[in-house]
Amino acid sequence: MDTITSAEVSGPNGTVIRGARVVTMDRDRTVGNRDLHIGTDGRIRSVLDPGAPIDGTADFDASGLIIVPGLIQAHVHLCQTLFRGLSEARPLLRWLRERIWPLEGAHDPETLQASANLGIAELLLGGTTSVLDMGTVHHTDALFQAAKHTGIRYTGGKAVMDTGDGIPGSLAETTGHSLAESDRLADRWHGVSGGRLRYAYCPRFVLSCTPEALRGVAERSRRSGMVIHTHASEQPDEAAIVRKAYGQPNIATLRSMGIRGPGTVLAHGVWPEAEETLMMASDGTHVVHCPSSNMKLGSGVIPLKAYRDAGVNVALGSDGAACSNHLDAWQELRLAGLLASMANGPGVVDAIAVFEIATIAGARALGLSDRIGSIEVGKAADLVAITSDAPASSGGGSIYTRLVYGTRATDVRHVWVDGHRVVRNGTLTTLNLKDTMASADVARHRIAARLGIDLNAD
Repeated sequence: MDTITSAEVSGPNGTVIRGARVVTMDRDRTVGNRDLHIGTDGRIRSVLDPGAPIDGTADFDASGLIIVPGLIQAHVHLCQTLFRGLSEARPLLRWLRERIWPLEGAHDPETLQASANLGIAELLLGGTTSVLDMGTVHHTDALFQAAKHTGIRYTGGKAVMDTGDGIPGSLAETTGHSLAESDRLADRWHGVSGGRLRYAYCPRFVLSCTPEALRGVAERSRRSGMVIHTHASEQPDEAAIVRKAYGQPNIATLRSMGIRGPGTVLAHGVWPEAEETLMMASDGTHVVHCPSSNMKLGSGVIPLKAYRDAGVNVALGSDGAACSNHLDAWQELRLAGLLASMANGPGVVDAIAVFEIATIAGARALGLSDRIGSIEVGKAADLVAITSDAPASSGGGSIYTRLVYGTRATDVRHVWVDGHRVVRNGTLTTLNLKDTMASADVARHRIAARLGIDLNAD
């Protein structure tokens, strides 16, 4: 793996993680004390009864820990990590036009990489091992460079934005240039680092893309099998403008342009019309639940139960730090469960179903359910070890209830991606956190100076 990870002690036949309680998220949702044999190729070779001897391996003592699949966030904006707190108290379209788009347009490659490194540090420390990321318009190579060297599993791409009200000149681009740059990035990065890095075509949303761009993305995805990632039906104002422009609702408009099916991931989906939910279920289109972002921007509450009842696959995301103020999947899981209970009644969407959206359902959305999302033989060793004795998650009852409602990012002790430990005893192995935060602070001030923004003002 292309990281700066220090060497782990490993035998010629790999490593056995011993003594943990393992939440597999396999088909049977098996939970129990198991030993995990991780091969030198970073894959899970066997899930064993405790104490089973294996020749040629090194042992890792995980006694007293709970091991879960690496958490998956299917909607983030690493380009926005530096903007935390800089765009408060605005609804979506004003939030984009007045602050987020100008801020993104002020990035250079160095500030973008600093933003990505800071975001990835938070993600890994909190147990998120895989992301689907939407970049800004320019400098997307810097995002892939950050992902390559930090060890996170990364699917992402540049934002396609070739039209729209309020887009600053710093982000303006033609349709041809936007698609050509997307193709260049796909050729350069898709499949790098043993497949840990993958490209996704990312039209920002209907209001920032021409039909030509949307159809062009759809055609490229059909040919290549690469993921399409976009926003849809986030707020009523957005949905109303799309309906007025195209004579049909938002998700249906995307569908008419060819953006549909198992390779399509729609962020938010808070305001689907009834027929659109059925369309998504029939097509196999995925949606991403972003609780904090939707609450803070006043967007509303995703119809999680209705989606699940219809058969729509729902994944989890924290969105960008500029609108959620954090990248913590555990907080998002807790909020997802609480919002579902508030909307439909306690336990109608149970804790197992909620935990699925950050694990196996997220893997399905990324098109990686054969590789990640559960702890099974042959899958990548993307693993998170959390303490079992934190006060907030102690007690009896279902392990899933404790994970969803009681676990915090600070409970994470170790994180592996492809069998490489990227967090050891709560400390990053691929980044120096102090240096990362210092670089981010310098980059934040550089962007603020370019735009004349007071970093201490609301």
